[in-house]
Amino acid sequence: MIQGSLIAGGTLLPGFDGICWPELLQTRPIDPFGGGRLLSALEFTEEARMPMETKFGAELDGRLYTDLSKLTPENAITPVGQFFIRTAASRLLGDQTPWQVQVGGQVRRPFTLNPEELRKLAKPMGTHLLECSGNVRMAHFGMMSVASWSGVPVSEIIEDAKLKTGGTRVLISGFDRYESSSVSSVPGASWVFTLEELASAGAFLATEMNGELLTEDHGAPVRLVVPGWYGCASIKWVNEIAGVEEHVDATSQMQEYAARTLQKGVPQLARDYQPATIDQAAMPIRIEKWFVQERIKYRVVGILWGGARPVNVLEIRFNPEEEYVPVDHFQQTTNDPWSFWTHAWLPQRTGTYLIRLRVRDAGVTARRLHVGDYVRSVAIMEV
Repeated sequence: MIQGSLIAGGTLLPGFDGICWPELLQTRPIDPFGGGRLLSALEFTEEARMPMETKFGAELDGRLYTDLSKLTPENAITPVGQFFIRTAASRLLGDQTPWQVQVGGQVRRPFTLNPEELRKLAKPMGTHLLECSGNVRMAHFGMMSVASWSGVPVSEIIEDAKLKTGGTRVLISGFDRYESSSVSSVPGASWVFTLEELASAGAFLATEMNGELLTEDHGAPVRLVVPGWYGCASIKWVNEIAGVEEHVDATSQMQEYAARTLQKGVPQLARDYQPATIDQAAMPIRIEKWFVQERIKYRVVGILWGGARPVNVLEIRFNPEEEYVPVDHFQQTTNDPWSFWTHAWLPQRTGTYLIRLRVRDAGVTARRLHVGDYVRSVAIMEV
């Protein structure tokens, strides 16, 4: 349906040839861009010029941002080399040999796991999204990626260890010593969960992503993945799993990310933390400029992710003075990883537009959408 997507001069716009749009789009009787010509993709405005898909910095200040503008339904999984990095591997990590994961604390059967044992036990765990709770507009929301994972369910490990009476929670920790101090981050890599949280989320110790062994920057030799939770809870470089008591203190990691995971203040006890689950969210990732039937049209391409159940109505607005309207082509079939949507747009004038989305479902929590965290702006120069 994207036939004829040539820019002026007869050259394909890189990255947009061969796109396979969702079935919902393919079965609609009228394609508003049918027979049209894709001219270009517009850049979002008022966002910093950050290096995308190129690692920079080191250790706690190491970063890599995923370029979401390249996403298509056909290529929805992030290659390992483009998967975001919020904290790069410590230079001291190589000194930790042989690597061991200590399983202990309030358990009746403490034991030790090594990466080789975990890899033998690993099985496909599905395709899941990770998003940093500090994902921001200035970084083009590039701290969000999707991978296909393999690993071992944490609940199986806890079952083998057999929690003692009084051991009601599980502390999962990772290596967190660094050669250099940080200008922006606090050391600390641990989170406290209830057994029910780990089981209901399907949390697992990952050993592979996209069929490859984890890289050091992505948590090798073993990391935690908690599907549906913000990435700060998916501890990298896991070296300890411990049963702990109900009144255990919150970890420094939990306290640092309390506001970003939408907690009520900064609780001192782990039991007072709400699950750090990702609310329903949506945003545009690309604005396409088309020439259709002798006029300019724009296609807004976006993604929808998070939440506990699919939503029925997604709405979009272009600037505060305009009304919200239903998104044209939208069908959320899963909350994890992400779903794609598109919307045909005919701006009435040139200028800068603020694009904002919302869900119309009283039973869906979408706090970040509600406060405008995922608003993006674009400058329209031709109508």
